[in-house]
Amino acid sequence: MRKRHADRKGLRMQAIILAAGMGKRLKELTSSNTKCMVQVNGITLIERMLGQLDKLELNRIIMVVGYEGQKLMDYVDGLKIRTPIKYMENAVYHKTNNIYSLFLARDYMKEDDTLLLESDLIFEDGILEDMLQDKRDTLALVDKFESWMDGTVMELDDEECILKFIEGRNVKFQEKDAYYKTVNIYKFSKHFSTHYYIPFLEAYLEALGNNEYYEQVLKVITMLDKPVIKAKKINGKLWYEIDDIQDLDIAESIFANTEKDKVRRIQSRYGGYWRYPKMLDYCYLVNPYFPPKRLLEEIKGSFETLISQYPSGMAVNSLLAAKNFGVKPEYIMPGNGAAELIKAVLDMETGKIGIIKPTFEEYPNRYGEEKCVVFQTQGIDFLYDENVLMQFFENKEISMLVLVNPDNPSGNFITMEGLLRLCGWARDKGIRLLVDESFADFAEGEDNTLVHNEILQKYPNLTVMKSISKSYGVPGIRLGILACAQTEYMEEIKKNVSIWNLNSFAEFYMQIEEKYHKDYEDAIRKLKETRDEWFSKLREQPGLKAYPSQANYIMCEIINGMTSAEVTERLLLDDNILIKDLTEKIGNGRQYIRIAIKSMDENCRLLEALKRILKWG
Repeated sequence: MRKRHADRKGLRMQAIILAAGMGKRLKELTSSNTKCMVQVNGITLIERMLGQLDKLELNRIIMVVGYEGQKLMDYVDGLKIRTPIKYMENAVYHKTNNIYSLFLARDYMKEDDTLLLESDLIFEDGILEDMLQDKRDTLALVDKFESWMDGTVMELDDEECILKFIEGRNVKFQEKDAYYKTVNIYKFSKHFSTHYYIPFLEAYLEALGNNEYYEQVLKVITMLDKPVIKAKKINGKLWYEIDDIQDLDIAESIFANTEKDKVRRIQSRYGGYWRYPKMLDYCYLVNPYFPPKRLLEEIKGSFETLISQYPSGMAVNSLLAAKNFGVKPEYIMPGNGAAELIKAVLDMETGKIGIIKPTFEEYPNRYGEEKCVVFQTQGIDFLYDENVLMQFFENKEISMLVLVNPDNPSGNFITMEGLLRLCGWARDKGIRLLVDESFADFAEGEDNTLVHNEILQKYPNLTVMKSISKSYGVPGIRLGILACAQTEYMEEIKKNVSIWNLNSFAEFYMQIEEKYHKDYEDAIRKLKETRDEWFSKLREQPGLKAYPSQANYIMCEIINGMTSAEVTERLLLDDNILIKDLTEKIGNGRQYIRIAIKSMDENCRLLEALKRILKWG
């Protein structure tokens, strides 16, 4: 054992940090360093943690080291930590688990109240202060369980007494709503350690050995009649446990060094926001009213089969798509989301393509800006119809015209009558017309789709794209369809994608979706009602100009002097709400955002945040 400082007297609280583990899942990052020496945005985990502990004026900090222990101690000795630090060495770290590391520090636990922490944590300032200020003397810090979390969980009663600890391997995910995750930060009173924890710890080790976890002892203690340890809910404060490189990546966005860097990192992830606790995503465009619970339960009922079986090939899944959309199988193909189909279609083109901007950037980005003829709509308040497009592109040398209808991000919509006129014009000029109708189901009217045998046959130059993710609310299964009556063209595209381009969940979804058509109609009707109400509220908001939309989003211009970046940042940083900043995309020097349509309860939460933020302007 090595001692670094003389103890300061008179303080009753100490900290114990368990830092003996090898951190194998971080691979090369821990090949020659212990896990707590991994850096998050340029600062090691242990430096950050020690700095937070140092502010508490503790009696001492005890670190239990093991793997690369000498390197860790030398590193810590070089930090400017005022609190006395003592080291305990777990020489058999490779054969034991953290229960033995804590056992080595048991004598210290009898001397003072203790904050117990694991060294692979990163957490928000203030969490430790909250633990100390809580008058309850023995606490386990917990957070509401989320599906991405691993490890020990617990169930609580209404008074935050711990009913039971549940090891990670025994977690029943169907009961996850009742669970709380241990954050691996504890406060143990000297009395609790001396009279409960350490006696049980010693007995447990003697009976079951060293290769266990210290939570097992807490699990036994909670079985006592008298609750001697209670839970403390973290109440929205940020924390993360870093076990692998994906955890590290997420932690670097949550705990970015600057507000701007945090926003940039989160925005650049393009999804996966279920890994961010309690974030309200108004950026990505999903139907909030579909699928119904019964459809999800049907998929869950076949989960084991679907995850263990190969999906069918392209031919079979084209039959399923044809059944769902009522067209000939040779006219349609499913894709791994619209993104795969966009690439497949554009790979067939060799000439210039017409693009209406602003638009969904996947089209110009995938094809190349230099090969696009662009029609800009900013000067006409983003409003256009088929006549405007035909006039602009009449004398342009293009082989394809891409139309997103309703448009993204403006929500502008060309009616079915106008679309058919545009189809005829393109056919007569020998131009392929690609209509992306991913948001068409949200537009006013009973039938806004071009995916009908008669229409596709009459306009063989017409190709229709549709993302199932958007209107059907299932972006996670990655599903889209492409339709065209030129069978040779479709056969060539099918050859250029993988035979197994869908996963089994997407195939099963297509197999059962038709049964829920009435639910889908109800969901679309409800979304339209919500859109009308949401648009009215946004239009009344000072500082915003809301543009009418026929999609499941509303574009707004900020007119109170604030920038879209400022509004976006404040919503994310202060309210954990993610919206789309459109200013750079539109590029006319004015400030724009795009807001998805969600449930009215969620919309009201966003509206209150917007009201507060826009007052700054």
